[in-house]
Amino acid sequence: MRRPLIFALTILLAGCMVGPDYRRPAVDTPQSYRYEEADARGTVNIDWWKQFEDPVLDGLITEALSNNKNVKIAAANVENAAGVLLQTRSPLFPQFNYTGTAARQLLSERNAAPISSVVANPQNAYQVLAGASWEIDLWGRIRRLTEAAQANLLSTEEARRGVILSLVSSVAGNYMQLRGLDKQLEVANKNLAAYAESVDLFEKQFSYGQVSQMNLTQAQSQYDTALASIPQIESQIAQLEHAISILLGRNPGPITRGKPIFQMSLPEIPIGVPSEILERRPDIRQAEQNLIAANAKIGAARALYFPTISLTGTMGTASDNLTDLFTGPARVWNYTGTLTGPIFTAGSIAGQVQQATATQKAALLSYESSIQNGFSDVENALIARRKLEEQLGAQEKLVATLRQYEHLAKLQYEGGYATYLTVLNAEQQLFPAELNYAQTRASLCAAYVKIYQAMGGGWVVMAEKTAEETPQPEE
Repeated sequence: MRRPLIFALTILLAGCMVGPDYRRPAVDTPQSYRYEEADARGTVNIDWWKQFEDPVLDGLITEALSNNKNVKIAAANVENAAGVLLQTRSPLFPQFNYTGTAARQLLSERNAAPISSVVANPQNAYQVLAGASWEIDLWGRIRRLTEAAQANLLSTEEARRGVILSLVSSVAGNYMQLRGLDKQLEVANKNLAAYAESVDLFEKQFSYGQVSQMNLTQAQSQYDTALASIPQIESQIAQLEHAISILLGRNPGPITRGKPIFQMSLPEIPIGVPSEILERRPDIRQAEQNLIAANAKIGAARALYFPTISLTGTMGTASDNLTDLFTGPARVWNYTGTLTGPIFTAGSIAGQVQQATATQKAALLSYESSIQNGFSDVENALIARRKLEEQLGAQEKLVATLRQYEHLAKLQYEGGYATYLTVLNAEQQLFPAELNYAQTRASLCAAYVKIYQAMGGGWVVMAEKTAEETPQPEE
């Protein structure tokens, strides 16, 4: 009779949980991406930044993964969530404690009733007790709270991976823009030097009356235009260097350079189907874990309607003499069962259930929104990469054409068949075209970064390993 009763109680305790069990919501996912390349490769789970074949970039990313403050904060948040989970699930198990007391008391001998001579005065009292308490999780409240804490831990872990994803992408993207600006500065300085030679030549020709002041002014305006562009580019370079330094965990300062922007190799485009980003992107996985936690808290709130059963007990020894404290007659014990439950709470529990339900609805909408944003990010990254490639090809042809135009204009001017205005016009078109060419190349490299960021992928885990394997600097 006793064993079936214990078995039935065990089944009851293990199987009864109030509230809805989580089921992943149905998501309407596209069958394919609109702008995915036919020659896309299955490279989403590799260290994609190494495909640029720039060792300096590889070193910067490794340094960032090791020293970035946001990554360290995210790791600390994971440890905190793990501690919350450990604390939340602890009531599932019996809690043990102990107490020990020792006292010596002198009774007053001037009381109305005299103290008997057989009563020791002063008196000693010694007690050692071990206690235990256990809340029987009959309705699954603790298990639902544990489920929520577990989901919060996983959500925090996904948040950490999201920080890593953003960090690697930011370092790589900023580095591409930095190398693009370096190329623009090189173009500006080259043109400035050429324009300075023209100004010097025209000043000499003007002094001998060979050219008009208008020609000299035109040459000077070219020089001034190039000169004015250089501080702007240098300012942007310094700001990007400082931004990268912060990502690396450094104070603002210069950044080492690697390959020029036009010598970098372009990564392969990763293959993938839309449904896979549900398992790849940390932000979507984090949103789902938040939904799981919110769903579990509904059950925890509903369980407050039902009674709570607690078992407590103590066992130990008590004696007036320390030498008799651990003898058989000194043993004491007690055990208690407590049943408590709500009768009238004026809407307190109903309000908690309502809050939990509303939070779950908000978490569901946030999950669905993160999925749609994920699809949009991938589509935008793919189309941006394709159109930038087309733009880069057109820009390359434009630069080649304008260089030829400049060359021919100079030949005509030197032969006396054209005015310097023709040369000036050719140079004025070539200079910004070269700047745009360098900027477009940098934007194309950054577009590949965006593709890998948008698709997520197993590379985030590989980046985590890189961070963990990198020796930490001594504090």
